[in-house]
Amino acid sequence: MEKLKILLAVVLSLGTASAASLGVVQTEGGSVQGINVPLGLFRSVDVFKGIPFAAKPGTFEKPQPHPGWEGVLKATKFAQRCSQISMFQTSSFGSEDCLYLNIWVPQGRQVSSDLPVMIWFYGGGFIVGGSMGPNFLNNYLYSGQAIADKGGVIVVSVAYRVGTLGFLSTGDSRLPGNYGLWDQHAAIAWVNRNIRSFGGDPSNITIFGESAGGASVSFQTLSPHNKGLFKRAISQSGVAFCPWAMNRNPLKTAEEVAEKVGCPIDDTLVACLKSIDAATLVMAAPSIKMGSPDSPGVTNLVLAPVVDGDFLPDQPANLFHNAADIDYLSGVNNMDGHLFTTKDISSIGDKNGETSVEDVKRLLAAYTKEKGQAGFEVAFAEYSSNWGSAPTQTTIKKAAVDIGTDFIFLVPAQTAIYLHAANARSGRTFSYLLSEPSLMAGPGKPYNDWVGTDHADDLQYVFGKPFTTPKAYGDRHRDLSGYIIAYWTNFARTGNPNKGNMLVPVTWPEFTSTAHQFLEINAKMNESSVGQEMRLRFVRLWTSTIPNLQSHGVTDAQ
Repeated sequence: MEKLKILLAVVLSLGTASAASLGVVQTEGGSVQGINVPLGLFRSVDVFKGIPFAAKPGTFEKPQPHPGWEGVLKATKFAQRCSQISMFQTSSFGSEDCLYLNIWVPQGRQVSSDLPVMIWFYGGGFIVGGSMGPNFLNNYLYSGQAIADKGGVIVVSVAYRVGTLGFLSTGDSRLPGNYGLWDQHAAIAWVNRNIRSFGGDPSNITIFGESAGGASVSFQTLSPHNKGLFKRAISQSGVAFCPWAMNRNPLKTAEEVAEKVGCPIDDTLVACLKSIDAATLVMAAPSIKMGSPDSPGVTNLVLAPVVDGDFLPDQPANLFHNAADIDYLSGVNNMDGHLFTTKDISSIGDKNGETSVEDVKRLLAAYTKEKGQAGFEVAFAEYSSNWGSAPTQTTIKKAAVDIGTDFIFLVPAQTAIYLHAANARSGRTFSYLLSEPSLMAGPGKPYNDWVGTDHADDLQYVFGKPFTTPKAYGDRHRDLSGYIIAYWTNFARTGNPNKGNMLVPVTWPEFTSTAHQFLEINAKMNESSVGQEMRLRFVRLWTSTIPNLQSHGVTDAQ
């Protein structure tokens, strides 16, 4: 009986053996208190939601420091998203007072200290998005809990202005633009100044993001304003060179917005725009039209960063000296273009639909139109070189998806990777291709069975959804998610995805200017997962062959 009592006492004490917790944390603006989420024996995560990193921003103005607060801020609820247009472009929602961030801190027996820090920037085409992400099976997509717990890193997710309020620009000093990029920079600087109080190491910060968030990461590495603020960067399916990531004719967009809200196109344009209320400005964004083969949807994304002479003092290709000491890991999904191409040519997504060669030609012609007929012919010859005389529907559809993937994501990403490696001093470069078959593909599912990793498919694995919502996934998806979290957090810890707290399935070689190696990531990885010169023929086609053609009556005044 006595033994039983002792045993019971031990069991009960184990049950209450909770991990350490930060409690109230002092930041530059005042005290904050989050909540502690127990995850197991001596394991928990401290979660802080809705900490302001800047004041409510003025319309078309850079973010300013937050004035601070009295007492203890209860950081337990996500702040509202930044003002943005609804999915159907019929209304707006969100708040102008939106510059807040969220923090996840893993805890063990002792309160954590000196942990690597990872700051997340969401995607959404620079038009939409929120720091918590979409609500996914009753948990938010961008919850940093799984990454923090498994990888032993602090995760921070950050809000930034989007759409008209984040990126409208006249292309000159009157309305320079890039307000959303300045918000991100302000958040990085805040984390650098305050993260030590949360157990983080300010000298070991990694920024990471996907799609427009990946392009944002790319821009942050190129801006001279971030010198010394972070050490590493990860761009998933998005870099500064993506055709949608920069607006080359911002004045045209600003004048379109001005006309919609009734502002004159003269010297009073900017003063008038600044006097319009935020909701009206948000709704005045150029509408995102559904794509067609002749006018691909991705060409409609015009509210985007610009070369402003300040945050981006020059064209991105000329700014890689600023990233020379930053470790950079970047890659794409093998069918990143699927989401977009199926909108431009709807028959591709229809399992029984017939996609005509003519439609594929029209899409390719739209992407090569700056170089006219010559550009189209060179590109079509390359993409149809293995078709034979009677290409199957699968061949035709896959070619269209490849064209979209290459043009919108893969070739721009490879361009950034080549330039990073060529300009690097201490910074290392790593390149990947994610090729896990889509969860939506196969018999009885909506996608064709050949569909690989679509745009944004990587997010669920990076954020550990196969662990937090296990019923929605199989063991292979947990394997894959574990691999990605291991590579990403090892990279954040040491600058090398192979070295850190977590074991990896395959050694990922560095990308150098002499050895253009990359890692193909999926659930079934082995030695043959290391590749060389990713889609080199097509990278050369888009970066060298087509640009070097003479333009035929098409001016480069874009």
